[in-house]
Amino acid sequence: MAKKIVKRKKLRVFRLLIVLIVLGGLFFGGYLFVKLPIKNIIVKNNTYINDDYILELSGLKDYPSYLLYSSFKGVKKLEKSPYINDAKIKKRFFNKIVIEIVENKPLFYSEYDKKIVFSNKESVDVEDYSKFRVPRLLNYVPDTKYKSFIKKVNKIDEEILNKISDIEYVPNELDKDRFLLYMDDGNMVYLTLTKFNMINYYNDVLSQLEGKKGILYLDNGNHFQIKE
Repeated sequence: MAKKIVKRKKLRVFRLLIVLIVLGGLFFGGYLFVKLPIKNIIVKNNTYINDDYILELSGLKDYPSYLLYSSFKGVKKLEKSPYINDAKIKKRFFNKIVIEIVENKPLFYSEYDKKIVFSNKESVDVEDYSKFRVPRLLNYVPDTKYKSFIKKVNKIDEEILNKISDIEYVPNELDKDRFLLYMDDGNMVYLTLTKFNMINYYNDVLSQLEGKKGILYLDNGNHFQIKE
């Protein structure tokens, strides 16, 4: 009788041990599954900011756990950047992450304070602005004119904006809103804030100049002075 009781106790201990081993295996396996890192990250639509900057800002630089990573928090971090207008982080099968970026439009580089100015009126210190392919604002623009100036530049077609090398604030006695645009082709254009949108018709005007170079006055009237 005593032997049977001992055998039953051993059997119970054995069963308990099996259960503990199975539970331990499941727990350890689950732990490893949760900790599985992200395997592949794809960044889309970024032109001016590089992938490393995006991965660092979103918390993905070290390829964290796929399951534990919060896409919501990552998006919030990205959208705090002055470079980024909108961001989406999507989880895909096989531990894959896709990041889609909508960058803020860079408008010009200010020589006055050495910053790139964006369409959302944010500005960023940069050492080399050449990668942004934007014109330089050569001098100081008064605060009373500056916000309006940014709005006007933001409405310039990208194709035309890429043809402007420099912009200078050149007020005179008649008009305090006067600017001079230096074009890549050697022409110069005078504009006022109220007529700034006329620069979008630059290609149409250019086709009528028949290759002549000079100064286009759109600030007061509408005429072209040929360079001698």
